[in-house]
Amino acid sequence: MMENLFAFDRRQLALDQGAVLLEGFALSLDRVLLDAVGRIAEAAPFRHLETPGGRRMSVAMTNTGRLGWVSDRRGYRYDEIDPISGRPWPTMPKAFAEMARNAAAAAGFDGFAPEACLINRYEPGTKLSLHQDHDERNLDQPIVSVSLGVDATFLWGGQTRGDRPQRITVQNGDVVVWGGPARLTFHGVDTLADSDHPLTVALRYNLTFRTAA
Repeated sequence: MMENLFAFDRRQLALDQGAVLLEGFALSLDRVLLDAVGRIAEAAPFRHLETPGGRRMSVAMTNTGRLGWVSDRRGYRYDEIDPISGRPWPTMPKAFAEMARNAAAAAGFDGFAPEACLINRYEPGTKLSLHQDHDERNLDQPIVSVSLGVDATFLWGGQTRGDRPQRITVQNGDVVVWGGPARLTFHGVDTLADSDHPLTVALRYNLTFRTAA
């Protein structure tokens, strides 16, 4: 039933209490955001992290901000230092932080101050399994997730991994914000299909803003 609502109005859609899709919220900034992603990747290249169990993640990742999310055999965590370069992560661009604050406020979460932005790069055939964002110490702050590039199917689940997820198409410039009672909802991205976008060709980028400490 939730999926059918998209056919009539995708400008703003409540997914759950505390979770909303803001259609095209970042569309006017897509080139600015993508240009910044390119500069960030020059300083902190995309890489395929390893899970604590030793599996290589199919989605390539990098970070910007005071803290960056990392994963290896020691576990999932935030770190001020890029383990590849040994240097701090690139400074979060002003446009990133302002857009994230504005999106959070539009969804009802005033005062959001992101410390970390995890940038995921999806190629055709890659996906992100259902998971919770629970490595942050402050779970009172929301998550702000920005889609750039080709369309993807966002999976919005429940409070347990076994809950059947909604399948929601997210497009270039769409932003999903969740917090409060929805903060620990399981979510993911289905396998990215072959597609094309004038700004990113076959790729999709996702910017996920968090208050981590």
